[in-house]
Amino acid sequence: MNQPQPNRPRRLPLALAISLLYAVSPAWAVDGDDAISATPAAAGAIQDVVVTGTRDTQRSAGESLSPIDVISAKDLQRTGQTDLRDALVKLLPSVNRLAQTGDAANLTSALTLRGLSPNHVLLLVNGKRRHTSANITADAGSQQGATPVDIDLIPVSAVDHIEVLRDGAAAQYGSDAIAGVINIILKNGSNGGSLTLTSGEYYKHDGFTLGGATDAGIALGEDGFLHLSAEYRRHEHSFRSGPDERTGTYANKTLGDPTIRRESFGANAGINISKDVEAYAFATVAHRTGGSYQNYRLPSKLPQIFPNGFTPVETSNETDGGVTAGIKGSDLAGWRWDLSVNYGTDNVKIGMTDSANTDLYAATGATPTSFRLSQFQNTQEAVNGDIARSFDTGALPGPLSVALGTEFRRETYEIGAGDTASYYGSGAQALPGLSPVSAGKHSRNIGAAYADFSTKFTKEWEGELAGRYEHYSDAGSTRNAKLSTRYEFTPRVALRATASTGFRAPSLAQEYYTSLAVSPTTAGGQLAVNSDAARKLGAAPLQPEKSRSYNLGLVAEPVDNLHVTVDAYRIDIRDRIVQGGTYSGQVAIDALTGAGISLPTGLSSVSASYFANGVDTRTQGVDLVLGYPTNLGNAGRIDWDVSANINNSKVTKVGFDGNGKTLLNAQQIGYLTTATPKNKLIVGGAWTLDQWSVSLHATRYGKTATESTFYSGPNIYSTSVFGHIENAPKTLTDLEVRYAVTKKLQIAGGANNLFNVYPTKVPAINRYLGVYQYDTAAAQIPFNGGYYYLRASYKF
Repeated sequence: MNQPQPNRPRRLPLALAISLLYAVSPAWAVDGDDAISATPAAAGAIQDVVVTGTRDTQRSAGESLSPIDVISAKDLQRTGQTDLRDALVKLLPSVNRLAQTGDAANLTSALTLRGLSPNHVLLLVNGKRRHTSANITADAGSQQGATPVDIDLIPVSAVDHIEVLRDGAAAQYGSDAIAGVINIILKNGSNGGSLTLTSGEYYKHDGFTLGGATDAGIALGEDGFLHLSAEYRRHEHSFRSGPDERTGTYANKTLGDPTIRRESFGANAGINISKDVEAYAFATVAHRTGGSYQNYRLPSKLPQIFPNGFTPVETSNETDGGVTAGIKGSDLAGWRWDLSVNYGTDNVKIGMTDSANTDLYAATGATPTSFRLSQFQNTQEAVNGDIARSFDTGALPGPLSVALGTEFRRETYEIGAGDTASYYGSGAQALPGLSPVSAGKHSRNIGAAYADFSTKFTKEWEGELAGRYEHYSDAGSTRNAKLSTRYEFTPRVALRATASTGFRAPSLAQEYYTSLAVSPTTAGGQLAVNSDAARKLGAAPLQPEKSRSYNLGLVAEPVDNLHVTVDAYRIDIRDRIVQGGTYSGQVAIDALTGAGISLPTGLSSVSASYFANGVDTRTQGVDLVLGYPTNLGNAGRIDWDVSANINNSKVTKVGFDGNGKTLLNAQQIGYLTTATPKNKLIVGGAWTLDQWSVSLHATRYGKTATESTFYSGPNIYSTSVFGHIENAPKTLTDLEVRYAVTKKLQIAGGANNLFNVYPTKVPAINRYLGVYQYDTAAAQIPFNGGYYYLRASYKF
């Protein structure tokens, strides 16, 4: 039986949008090849001035003591992606994502860097710490426990460029910067702007996407600027489920993309208030709604209301915003200085539609079909002060640069209960609401101070030492350091190295989050680690993670214009926080009911877990970035780029709970060590000639593996015996063709996954209900197949 197709939404014809843009497009002159420039990140990054990972205001990426990728706004656009996260996955081999996560986490964007958790990536906007999502990934998988910054809530149209520091940087920026730092630099032009329309869908004619974005610069006085951005994105469901073994049909739609609608806005402003002093401010605000299909319920579940069965839809209504304001100067007794305040918040309301509470119906003869399940809010308030200057010591060939700073931050995490009907008895089908016993408001204070010193010891040799002290009111104090050095043998060859320690405090969500996910035959509960119920399962209070990182790199230009960087790294993490302490059967049932969580009857398997400092891990790998432009004369120009990441993680120690049981089983260890590709290679280039430009890239994802649960046979639902499944290496090809209709208007068409490649299918014995035909725990290739799109861009 063929899979049913979704109702096709009404669409704005892109041809009409292009015609409208063309009608208003005058043949104005542009600077250089702005309309069709195709220099990729890899080719140009080594010469770009960067501000991430250094206090030097004039350092290029190639001169950096740590590996840094620089991604331009044009690079982001030419991936064909309307989300920042997915664009970075296309551009950087060290960045990956899960194809699908579970429950509410499926409505939040999270990425990984160098095979570690999303929690190990610190995200900055204009160099200032961004607040994190209130939504936590509580389900099993490589992103378990993640409360990352949701990068997709920042409009792409607001981004000038992105700097990705692939190195431990906790001593420079604080907690979370274990795998690296992503710094989003906002546009700051005082004139001009752009308008972009994008539309596309998967080859299977679902997942329809429509996006629109605009930005404009406005002059403030003689030397100030205000740059405004706005963006809209709509993405429909996709369905990639296998046939449900209970019905033999495709009624179960749970495997696929959620539907998303997002509106986001950005502003960046600055104005000089004296010769040496500038006031600045920037802000983003976003609203996102989404719905994610849950497993289909048979007609026998509640025939009085749903005679044909029903598919619950988990919904999210999210409001996110952040604002930073500050004042900085270039000469305070010779010091550069910067004072700023920051406020950010993310508020997520979780609901359920097309569902029912069967226990409530049995007791009263009625049940709602829509529920308010829970609400989560995360808030960050921060005050920062920084000063920096250079001193001529007279004893060194270069000045001694000194930077000092301090920060105070307050974080708050609030959990709101659902409506009464959502948690009565066994609660709403698919995901019961949170009862008042799980609700609460939790906060902590963080104080920090840092110092940074850098200089040249000889003309060829330079070094940097950074130190940071942080105190968390709930997690104690930490001292971290980073030592960096670079030696330039010739203008074409240099070596760089870093060694650093790091620290990541448990998030408030990891300490206090509670939930229960219910499928047609199973239930899995997440208990707050500091609850009485979790303590009965051997839980202990969470401690901070601690890390040691090492990087050794080569920067070279062996021939003119061929830029090459190679960086080898090692990251050791102690007391890593993971989902562990998993119990099943009656012990789990007793723990969940003891926490005030009711369970439906007739389940085949019940489990309970909590977050724990479960393991020590070691991650080692190599990053390669290569860029080379080729001038073809009358045939145009090709900018070639090659980048690769080779990555291997292993567990060096597994902890025990208070009952003497190991905190992780083989499946959970696999999530940390084999669920991310061992290697990822991106090869391609961009060709330009007059009005035409073509980008072609192939991305090869290495093998991943998962220890998968059995859903039939003698080991059904076992928590100690698993089926080893492997996702074979796959290569995706992305193509985009661009044409400059005028010097202001460009149209483009392209395809991601041009040859419609799909992941390896999971053995039938490891497919829950037969539906999950692809491995959702692996961070390899998406399972939606090919995607084609059209785009029109107009500059004004």
